Amino acid sequence: MFEHFKMFGEKIMDAEEKILMERISKIKETDKSFGEKAKAFQQTLAMPPGSLGRLQEIAVQLSCISQKLFVPLQKRRIIVLCADNGIVQEGVSVTPQSVTLSQAENMTQGKTGMSSLARFFGDEVQVVDVGMIEQSKNPLVLDKHIRRGTESFLRKEAFSKSEAIRAILLGMDLAKEAKTFGISLLGTGEMGIGNTSTSAAVLCALTEEDAEKIVGRGSGLSDLNFAHKKSVIKEALSFHRLQKNSVLEIMHTVGGLDIAAMCGVFLGAAEQSLPIVIDGFISVVAALCAYRLTPVVKDYIFASHESAEPGFKIACKEIGITPYLNLQMRLGEGSGCPLAFQILLAAEAMMSGMASFSEAAIDSSYLKNL
Repeated sequence: MFEHFKMFGEKIMDAEEKILMERISKIKETDKSFGEKAKAFQQTLAMPPGSLGRLQEIAVQLSCISQKLFVPLQKRRIIVLCADNGIVQEGVSVTPQSVTLSQAENMTQGKTGMSSLARFFGDEVQVVDVGMIEQSKNPLVLDKHIRRGTESFLRKEAFSKSEAIRAILLGMDLAKEAKTFGISLLGTGEMGIGNTSTSAAVLCALTEEDAEKIVGRGSGLSDLNFAHKKSVIKEALSFHRLQKNSVLEIMHTVGGLDIAAMCGVFLGAAEQSLPIVIDGFISVVAALCAYRLTPVVKDYIFASHESAEPGFKIACKEIGITPYLNLQMRLGEGSGCPLAFQILLAAEAMMSGMASFSEAAIDSSYLKNL
């Protein structure tokens, strides 16, 4: 049953690790028979075959997840995982680390890029502190911190394996809670200065790709600072010598608590049979971690937009997914999710509102000649 958990790397597991293994092992593939029903229904709709393209693909995937032909997506939530990263000590970012806390609080008031879009479209935003250095005094920032910030991974592990497992389980529980409150569609977001560095390091380790192909400028580094960022990540990876199949080890050695918790949200969405949207670079790396733990998670995820970070395409290729939008966005926070939500809603509208050939009084016999 637990064959794919050899990547956990230890024969003796503690209680939390056993719980994680058991929960992941119970995640099921979606029911493809409902996808076939959705395809058959689409053939009755008053349009040439395949003419609504990827909207039809989305509708099929949603039917497989929900085991319903018509999938209401009325309650949508973006879960934003916030954490500070010790690698900032090495000069990989020009943005002050205090911005993590400030923006986490701003998200609760609809003042950031993501939260302003979410408020406009009527999406819920849940801001969760999983590892910020300073605790927020804002009651709308949910305090679930695993620890207060991480270590610099240049010469030591960013955080412990136990903390990584706890973060993943937290993310799974956040998805479970969302299902309990009637959420029908999840999105993922993050806030943490330095997390393009942690994500790049994790992706390099997972794929064994050279840092030159993966590391991006993040929040607008100069050429000199960009070169330094790549140098730090290369040096750290050389020091730790991580194995590409050791997902947990990679995550806690060079990753961030936001990545670990977000990985858990993807796993939790699959566990709860909820569709979930990837945002940008940090989000797709977390999704890849979840995918490596159990490939079944792919059945439940939708990619929103193509991030400008160079590693984004590499991570998408590893999972086998393609984003729906390319708006040259690189903000993070979950900003692609409110936009992608509308695309999924459009797929729902096609299925629930479009007339059939008979209802539209159109003779469909011409289709036989196509």
